[in-house]
This record gives sequence, structure tokens and C-alpha cells, in this order.
Amino acid sequence: MNAPDLATVAIILIAVLALPLALAGYRMIRGPGYADRFVALDMLTAVAIALAALTTLATGRGAFLDIGLGIALVNFVSTCAFAAFLNRKRGDR
Repeated sequence: MNAPDLATVAIILIAVLALPLALAGYRMIRGPGYADRFVALDMLTAVAIALAALTTLATGRGAFLDIGLGIALVNFVSTCAFAAFLNRKRGDR
């Protein structure tokens, strides 16, 4: 597969990822609880990382992979902080 075909496939996949991005955004806004909203946030960050990787394929610029790595690191720290928050909240009962 040559580079223009790979870029075309990447652009199509970016358009396909718009649906899970919209659905996760909806769940994050309308989620019934904190855990549902946080799972939606994890989904949003996973889709954002996939978008960064596909943008790297489409444009050929490796800087988007660094952006995806930064998003993944922030997501990991926020997941740990939210787990600690839920643990403290459960301990208050």
C-alpha cells in the first residue's frame, strides 16, 4: 500500500471515529453517575489517541504521536486520581 492510499484510509478512519467520539461525549455529559462519566472520559481519550495516530499517518508528521503520548499520560494520572477519589468517597460511608 503506497503513501496516498494509506493517507486516504487514515482520513476515512478519522471520519468513522466521529461516531464513538460523539457517543462518548454524550455519555460524559448525560451520564447518571461519576463512574459513567469517567468511563466516557477514558473513551474520549482513547479515541483522541487513535485520532492522533491516524493524523500522523495522514500527514506524515511524527509530532502527533507525541501529542497522543501526552494525552495517554494525562489520562493515566487522571484515572489514578479518580480511583483515589472514589476510594475516599466509599470510605466515608
